[in-house]
Amino acid sequence: MLKTTTGQAGAGPAETLEYPFDHPPATGEVVEVAPGILWTRIPLPFKLDHVNIYLIEDGEGWAVLDTGISDKPTRAVWEQLFDGPLAGRKLTRLIVTHYHPDHIGLAGWLCERFGVPLSTSQTAYLGCLTISLSPGSLEAKPFREFYLRHGMSEETATLVSTHGHGYLRMVTPLPMTFNRLVAGDVLMIGGRRFEVLSGDGHAPEQIMLYRPEDKVFLAADQVLAKITPNVSVWAVDPEGDPLGLYIRSLNAIRDRIPADALVLPGHQLPFYGVHTRCSELIEHHEERCAMIAEACAQGPKSVAELVPFIFTRKLDPHQLSFAFSEVHAHVNYMLRKGELAWEDQSAPQLRAVYVAG
Repeated sequence: MLKTTTGQAGAGPAETLEYPFDHPPATGEVVEVAPGILWTRIPLPFKLDHVNIYLIEDGEGWAVLDTGISDKPTRAVWEQLFDGPLAGRKLTRLIVTHYHPDHIGLAGWLCERFGVPLSTSQTAYLGCLTISLSPGSLEAKPFREFYLRHGMSEETATLVSTHGHGYLRMVTPLPMTFNRLVAGDVLMIGGRRFEVLSGDGHAPEQIMLYRPEDKVFLAADQVLAKITPNVSVWAVDPEGDPLGLYIRSLNAIRDRIPADALVLPGHQLPFYGVHTRCSELIEHHEERCAMIAEACAQGPKSVAELVPFIFTRKLDPHQLSFAFSEVHAHVNYMLRKGELAWEDQSAPQLRAVYVAG
């Protein structure tokens, strides 16, 4: 078991996360990470280059957790799995944690091919369905004007509202029906009891599973070991507070999940130390809020003007759409807390000012 220091400078005593596996399974292979749970990885064509898939023993087959995006390479990996380590056993059901394409992208394909039901949250199902039915809606005038009002140039707003959202369309059409999962539900999978939890911030009503008998926590993207999940404001909910919801969800995880639970995340390696990691994630966002407060104390700033204070490297349109939306999440969180205020809400372009405590 590997131990890795994850404490940040200035964050008090360094704590450690423990990694029971020092490397992931190779593409097309599986590893048993807990009794009756297999772990495989599917590549992604992005900087975050993989998604973790879990298969839970379910009678004569496997319940699948998440899918990867919809493209030919991802289908090829699934075919490799079906011809290899999964050969001879059927799929029994598909559980999707949230509507981001790396998790739901091939849900329709898998459900149709194997005749299995889809289980997910109502928000995930309807959110994905909306994007699938109206792929051009993200380029609509109100969304573009949202970027412009918060400081983007005409050229950048056009790039982000067209190329920046291409990732969201990497999905196959969903089944016409689904089984709704709600926090507080209990699923029996292979004779074992899994509690259904949900979290917000990274994705609305993101589904997580907890198996109390041996303290196994399938955390989706809510808690990752070495990166912070993206927490963003999107044009469809311009005044939303996803960061506040995310912090609330992290505190709920600390209250419900034991400190010594095995965390099976949606990306990167499984780990022990969920309480430590939740605290670090909260601290990380508090540090970003402090950076934004400092920048706005020097003078009013639009969301777009604040992006370079947080993300110093050059960003492509895909990255910029996420960076802008994440900075906006911090701004909205600070607006709700009274730490920032809009200089002039009637102005064509909004700029935030720091409100001294």
